[in-house]
Amino acid sequence: MALIIPLRGHTPQIGEGCFLAENATVVGDVVMGNDCSIWFNAVLRGDVNSIKIGNCVNIQDGSVLHTLYKKSTIEIGDYVSVGHNVTIHGAKIHDYALIGMGAVVMDDAEVGRGAIVAAGSVVLSRTKIGPNELWGGAPAKFIKMVNEAQASEINRKIAHNYLLYSRWYTDPENAVDPE
Repeated sequence: MALIIPLRGHTPQIGEGCFLAENATVVGDVVMGNDCSIWFNAVLRGDVNSIKIGNCVNIQDGSVLHTLYKKSTIEIGDYVSVGHNVTIHGAKIHDYALIGMGAVVMDDAEVGRGAIVAAGSVVLSRTKIGPNELWGGAPAKFIKMVNEAQASEINRKIAHNYLLYSRWYTDPENAVDPE
C-alpha cells in the first residue's frame, strides 16, 4: 500500500479510480483527480505548499513533485503524462502536456496545453512554454511547433494507456489491452 502521510493539517485527497503503487509516497496538501496513477518510487511532497493534479494524469516511476515554501505550487491539468524520473518543482503543467523521462521543470515555469518537454531537458524557472510547442535541451529551448491534433492524440493515448496499465494492478480481470 502506498505511503499516504497527513501533514500540517492536510490529508492527501485521492480521486476515484486512482492507482498508487505500493511504494509511492503522497504527503500533505495534495489533491488528485480521478483515474490518476502514481507509479513505483514516485514522491508527491505537498509538505511545504500545494500540489493539485487533474484527471487521468500519470506520474511515472521515480518522479518527484515538490514546491517552495509559501512561494510556488504545482498545478497539473488533465491527461498529463510525467515520464520516469522527472522532477517538477513548483510549476504549472496544462492539459495533454507530456514531460519526457528525466526532465526537470523548475519553479514558476509553465508548460502549455499539448506541449512536449523532451527527455532529459531542464526547463528553468519562469520559462513559459506555449501550447503545442516542443522544447528540449539543458537549458530547454524552443525546438518546433507540434501539430495540435497529433500532440493531443499522442498525449491522450499515453495517458489512456497508463490508465490501462494501472487497471492491470487494480482490476486485472476487466483490464482490456489497447487497440
